This record gives sequence, C-alpha cells and structure tokens, in this order.
Amino acid sequence: MKRNQNRFAQGFFLGVVSMLIVLGCIFAGMFIAQRENRNKTITGKTERKLEELKSLIDYYYLDPVKMEDLESGVYKGLLSGLNDPYSVYYTKEEYQEMLEDTTGNYVGIGVLISQDAETGVITIVRCFEGSPAKEVGIMDGDVLYKVEDKEVTGEPVDKVVARIKGGKKDKIHLTVYRGKTSEYKDFDVERRNVSVPTVEAKMLDKEKGIGYVQIIQFDEVTFNQFRDAMEALKSQGMKAVVFDVRDNPGGMYDTVCKILDQILPTGTIVYTEDKNGKREEMFSDANSLDMPIIVLQNKNSASASEIFAGAIQDFGAGQIVGGQSFGKGIVQQFFPLRDGSAIKLTIQKYFTPKGVNIHGKGITPDIEIEDDAATAADEPLDKAVRIINGESDSEETTAEQAVQNDKNNEEVTTGEAGKTGEQSTSGKNSSSSKKEIKKKKGSKKKKSKTKKK
Repeated sequence: MKRNQNRFAQGFFLGVVSMLIVLGCIFAGMFIAQRENRNKTITGKTERKLEELKSLIDYYYLDPVKMEDLESGVYKGLLSGLNDPYSVYYTKEEYQEMLEDTTGNYVGIGVLISQDAETGVITIVRCFEGSPAKEVGIMDGDVLYKVEDKEVTGEPVDKVVARIKGGKKDKIHLTVYRGKTSEYKDFDVERRNVSVPTVEAKMLDKEKGIGYVQIIQFDEVTFNQFRDAMEALKSQGMKAVVFDVRDNPGGMYDTVCKILDQILPTGTIVYTEDKNGKREEMFSDANSLDMPIIVLQNKNSASASEIFAGAIQDFGAGQIVGGQSFGKGIVQQFFPLRDGSAIKLTIQKYFTPKGVNIHGKGITPDIEIEDDAATAADEPLDKAVRIINGESDSEETTAEQAVQNDKNNEEVTTGEAGKTGEQSTSGKNSSSSKKEIKKKKGSKKKKSKTKKK
C-alpha cells in the first residue's frame, strides 16, 4: 500500500511538471509570435485592411486598375511614412532612368528644374546651351506651369521629370510662365539625347590671371572635366580662381571629395556618422591649390555643393561669397532590390571639417551679397573679382568689365558628347549601391528639390 502511494505521488509530481513545461512552451510561443508580429511590417491586421481596400476599389472605382500600379503605390506609401522627402521607392523603370542619368546617357530636353517645397512651384533653374529647350526659346527662371496641358504645380518633381523624359511622342508640349514679361508661353520641345557639360570654365582676366570655374553638378564625369578645366586655365596663366556652385543641387559624394582633394592641403575634408555613431572620414593629401580662392553660392547650392563650400571655408583656403546655402546635411544610399526596383534611404549625417552639421541651416557666407535680378550685372561675381584684386566696393572694376578688357578671352568648356549625370547620387560603396549626399535666407527656410530632365 505504501509503495502504491509513493508511485502515485511520483506520477502526480511528474504530471504537474510536464503540464508546467507544456504551458511554458505555449506561453513562450505566444510571446515570441506576438513579438514577431509586432516587428513585422505587414501584420495580419494590415493584410486584412489591404484586402478590404482592394475590395472597395474593385467594386466601386470608376476606371480600370493595374495591380502593379497599386503594388507600387503601397511600396511608395511605406517609404513616405518615414516623412523624409529624400527616402524614396523607385520602380524598375524609374531606377533605370536614375542610372542612365548618373552615367550621363539620357533622353530629355536639357533643363535643370527646382521645386519649392512650400508652394510646389517648379522653376527652370538652368536651360543648357545647345539643348532642345534652349533652341525653342525656354529661358532660365521660367516657371514650368503645364506639361501636355496638365498643370504640374504641386506634383512630385520625380513624376514631372518622368513625364517629360518618357512618353512615345518625339515632342512634348510645355507651358511656362515668364515673370519678366508676366506672360504664359507655349513650346513644343523635341526629346533627344542631351549632351551637357557639368563644368564650364574661362579666364575672366588674363592680364591679372583670374580664372572662373562653374561646377553645374557633381556627377561621375565631373572630376575629369574639372581637372581638364583647371589644367587649361593654368596654361593660360591663372593665378586666382572663382569657383561657382550657385544653383548646383549637389551630386556624388566621391566626386566632390576627389575635387576637394585637388584643392585642399592635408586634413579631413568631410566626415559622416550613421545612427549608431559609426564615423567615416574622407581625407585630402598634401597636394593643394596654392592661389586665392573665392566660392560663389546661393540658396540653391545644396548637398555636395555645401560639402565643397564648407570644406574650403573650414580650411581657411578661400572665402565664400553670396547667399545662405540650401542646408542639406544628410546622406542617402540606393539599395537595389531583386526585381530591379530600388529604394533610396537616408543613412547618415555629414559634418564639415570643424564638425558642423548644416542640415536645415546651410553654409553662412563670409560675405553676403545677392544677385539683383533687376540688373544685367552679376553682383556676387563682381564682388569676387574686387576681392581678388584687393579693391574696395567704391572702385569700378567688375567681372563684366574685366572680360571686355580682355579681347582674347576664350571660354574653356569641358565634357564629352552624350555624357552628363544625375545630380543627386553618389557611388561611395559600389556602382550599384550609390549614395546621394542632396534654404535658408535669414531665419526663414525655403526648401526645394532639383532635378534634371
């Protein structure tokens, strides 16, 4: 009897232990499942809601719907949920267009556009020489009002660019508003391969050795074009240089660092930090440009342009003249996906050599002066020339007069036919995973996005 009681007690104890183990496994599984469910982007609740929305669209929506368009909208919406205008989803076609622009082979009309983030107004910042847009009479400063008779104010600039570059027709109908004459003008513009240099250079004054280099954007081809331009100007006796990055929306991180390495002495050009505090630095060697330097910037000088101006300013290698720059101090990287699409994510902040992150603030010029649109003169460039010549503002010599005094002045333009680039990407990590590095006047910020089409 006692033996049976012992067996019963042992069995009861083992049963309780077994039950506790089973219950523990069940609760652990539920806990893990709940935690995994919380970490999942597409939860059961989300799936059910998407199905409900899809059913309503199928039953009620007026026009035919393509499933791939709805799927793309879901992916774009996921990225837009970050509330970061620089983190974007690209379809396969959009990503291919981005790669074409970056390598310099693209079809378009040859303009650079900028969108005011507050008003949605899209402005043609630059109409390139020899481009289809230039040929028909489109001008810098024209406001892009309609594309194929549809108003584009407030539309995402990427979609506007895609509409202008894409399409089956050889020509695109545009309506612009010209503020100088307060009139709307219509143009039929041919789409074709566009050859646009990213660097333009000339001697402002051969007698005094003042050179001028305009960097339109920082693309894959820009470094070679910059190097060729500098060699050409030096061969003409350049002893001082004005670098112009006004309206330059930025571009490739590696490119701007390679150019700065040609200009600055030994030191840190720029450094980045990710969300974990991991720091990456870019350095220049001892080889530097030993001559007076002025950098011109304005409210549309962004991203890589600000790395350029900020490094020269922090090194004390030159003076910054113009207006407050745009204020984009963050870095993006492209991540290609298996189906050919891609996303672009903000992954780092960048800092000037003195440790300043200018995001939302911009680079403050050493000498603030704005270009007066009401005059034919280029006031910031004139000021740069006076600084180099050691003249006071009361003296009369201007950049325009310097050019007129030099009858033998010849413009040096670098670039290869068919090569240009997209201003907002960089290839720091690899050719397939590219980084984009991408306003403020007084205390008021006005942000804009700039695109080439």
